[in-house]
Amino acid sequence: MSSSGTGSGTVNGGISFWYADDGLPVPREPLPGDATADVVIVGGGYTGLWTAYYLKKAAPSLRVTVLEQRFCGYGASGRNGGWLYNGVAGRDRYARLHGHEAAVRLQRAMNDTVDEVVRVTAEEGIDADVHRGGVLEVAYTPAQLARLKAFHEHELSYGERDRELYGARETAERVRVADAVGSAWTPHGARLHPVKLVKGLAAAAEALGVTIHERTPVTEIRPGHAVTSHGTVRAPYVLRCTEGFTASLKGQRRTWLPMNSSMIATQRLTPEQWARIGWEGRETLGDMAHAYMYAQRTADDRIALGGRGVPYRFGSRTDHDGGTRQATVDALYGILVRFFPSLAGIRVEHAWSGVLGVPRDWCATVTLDRATGLGWAGGYVGSGVATTNLAARTLRDLVRLDSGQAGPTGLTGLPWVGHKVRKWEPEPFRWIGVHGMYATYRTADRRELTTRGADSSRLARLADRVAGRH
Repeated sequence: MSSSGTGSGTVNGGISFWYADDGLPVPREPLPGDATADVVIVGGGYTGLWTAYYLKKAAPSLRVTVLEQRFCGYGASGRNGGWLYNGVAGRDRYARLHGHEAAVRLQRAMNDTVDEVVRVTAEEGIDADVHRGGVLEVAYTPAQLARLKAFHEHELSYGERDRELYGARETAERVRVADAVGSAWTPHGARLHPVKLVKGLAAAAEALGVTIHERTPVTEIRPGHAVTSHGTVRAPYVLRCTEGFTASLKGQRRTWLPMNSSMIATQRLTPEQWARIGWEGRETLGDMAHAYMYAQRTADDRIALGGRGVPYRFGSRTDHDGGTRQATVDALYGILVRFFPSLAGIRVEHAWSGVLGVPRDWCATVTLDRATGLGWAGGYVGSGVATTNLAARTLRDLVRLDSGQAGPTGLTGLPWVGHKVRKWEPEPFRWIGVHGMYATYRTADRRELTTRGADSSRLARLADRVAGRH
């Protein structure tokens, strides 16, 4: 074991710690040949499975088929940080495009979505280690504290009246992060085990009559057709739910950028170690750094912590089963010890990576093209654990509206429906841009730590403008 707590004893890759903990699934049978359906869904992650589940609940006679390249949850749905929370990518842009009240409706729908996921897991008997501790985001520099206060006020303007702002003492009463000077907490969040959720959701969809074919990579989507090497599924509605793997489809290489995120999971902490840290509320934990981190206290008392390592691979390539560079593992370990110095020397038992989908304007969206029957949802920019559920219910309502089964709903009128955005730049420009952006964010964070000034680094604001995030 190296001095950083990472080394030969660390499992690197293997898809994720969550699969090491709960076991890899036995893959379902691939597509046996050409087939037909009423709705074919490409992608067996949260978006695809939730969509299949809600479609069958609403219309049991529908023939719904899910096609998955490896097995359900192989992508981000089986590798994420287990943050079920009310954040949605692009809300401020939607406020500018459609008005503040439209964005408030989107935010309220996201608040309700946290409750909906918890409700369905209970109703379907899915034991996903859900714990409703809310979301705690901490600040440990003066500049972060200024951003935290501004962020808190901004969230209040979208109607979130039940959130709270804490000083250093109140923050330490929840979790003792080194040098924390403040934090903000919202009740609209929960910790969960991502793989237990995706496995349970797949089983619930199958129990309703959804057909799931795994080991069936889709190579092309066109109106009425999902084309695979095993055959073609024909259906009036073809829904693309592929998030970070979208670039592998014909004609989609520049649609959404597959951004890399990496995680580590520690050994189990002892009661004495937890006593020094606190964290009895098991809140999901984040910070206000520009290159931010995210963490949870797992059901078996580990810390699972993530952040950006290598943010993007040239040519929109994705990783191989979660393998992660040692430099990234060490950087994440450094964040862990920066937050909790008393854990110096603790062993990292697992490290892994995965990709998330990033549109050019950083806005999540849901669309159904009524002229072609093609639909899609995604671009969650790392906030997908809850957003996938809202997207799926929205896709359900759009399909039912288009097919004449139902009328418009509150979800079909949300401002993210039908949003269009330009494609990412060709290589090498997108590789240079993304790597330059995150290098700038990391430089800005280091500068704020050393200068201790209250103003956010102008470098980060410049990176935001170049990236198109604001």
